[in-house]
Amino acid sequence: MGKRYAKIDDKLFIDNRRKFANHLGKNALAIFNSNDIFGTSADSTLAFKQHSDIFYLSGIDQEESILILFPDHNNPKHREILFLKETSENIRIWEGDKLTKEQATAASGIPTIYWLNQFEKIFKELMAEAELVYLNTNEHLRANTEMQTREDRFNLRVKAEYPAHAFMRSAPIMHAIRAIKHDSELGLMQKACDITESGFKRILPFIKPGVMEYEIEAELIHEFTRLRSYGFAYTPIIASGESACILHYIDNNQECKDGDVLLMDFGAEYANYCSDLTRSVPVNGRFNTRQRAVYDAVLRVKNEATNMLRPGVLLSDYHKEVGKVMESELLGLGLIDRADIQNQDENWPAYKKYFMHGTSHFIGLDTHDVGLWHEPIQENMCFTVEPGIYIREEGLGIRLEDDVVVQADGAPFNLMQNIPIEAEEIETLMNASSVSAMA
Repeated sequence: MGKRYAKIDDKLFIDNRRKFANHLGKNALAIFNSNDIFGTSADSTLAFKQHSDIFYLSGIDQEESILILFPDHNNPKHREILFLKETSENIRIWEGDKLTKEQATAASGIPTIYWLNQFEKIFKELMAEAELVYLNTNEHLRANTEMQTREDRFNLRVKAEYPAHAFMRSAPIMHAIRAIKHDSELGLMQKACDITESGFKRILPFIKPGVMEYEIEAELIHEFTRLRSYGFAYTPIIASGESACILHYIDNNQECKDGDVLLMDFGAEYANYCSDLTRSVPVNGRFNTRQRAVYDAVLRVKNEATNMLRPGVLLSDYHKEVGKVMESELLGLGLIDRADIQNQDENWPAYKKYFMHGTSHFIGLDTHDVGLWHEPIQENMCFTVEPGIYIREEGLGIRLEDDVVVQADGAPFNLMQNIPIEAEEIETLMNASSVSAMA
């Protein structure tokens, strides 16, 4: 069963499992489940999206899959096991074939594959030998865990059925190892960014007064799909005029008007890896004086912030330093003054009135990827850099964002270095397109 994206070298997943196993206690078993296929209403469902952790460790992109890792098991065949949904005649007719055992081994590098109907018997045998059991939970700092997942249901059942076992958490391990990207992962992320670049260059000549925000969104999904992406890595923000001051605006239903700036926050996924871009462009192809001043201020903050992302830096210190740079720019724009700074609340500095969100987050298999926020930055960690200035009283919001890879020495590598960002280049491309269209 093929996927839209090209085959990934199984060495990535073999290396990932080795890194994970190195963190396990003695005689420990770890279990990872696929995501549910989520229902909406009646018999409708959302498209399947694999759980990032089981994909990271196995490369298996199929529902109802289970991965068990038991590095110390006496039988080498049972140190890595995949349980998969077997194709039936009914499934073949309605959905098509599922992975064969041979295909699963080729994708994952795991030789031992069983069908799901063998799970209970084999799992019971494994648990009889395991002393520690690592369960997987969603411990992202911003996670909404109200909805019970397949993983949650499994964890509750295992704890009830095996109360004498000692249970541990996989999440801290996954947060540590997923944050540092393998070379193969960087290649997949670069591919996602390249697809995003094609989308941005497609829409630049399309943007003009009178175009609807959702028409721009439609052009993007066309380009992403054409280039083997399953679509947006997250719900896109196409926000013109005052809507750009709403940080999570996703209605995308307004007309782009002459004289407004259009803020676009979108990114393609590729092979489950995410990209995250923001660009702000003048709807009519020319920034006015005020818009250009604010734009250049945001770009200067972005460039300085990017240069701060070095090994050994703490993210908490990084965000404070970026805040000082933004404070200086807002002073220059006349948005705050020295009295505002002198009288500010240290827990909510004066600059937060116009720049109220963080500058960077981890990115990878999830747009807001997992990572250890209290640990120093390391080489090959990937971050967004996305400062913004939002002036509601002027109906002007500008944010600029790229995805970067931390290097051992020097400034980070920008995965989006080929996507136009300088104001002059944006204007030139938009106006050259207009001239070409009239010719």
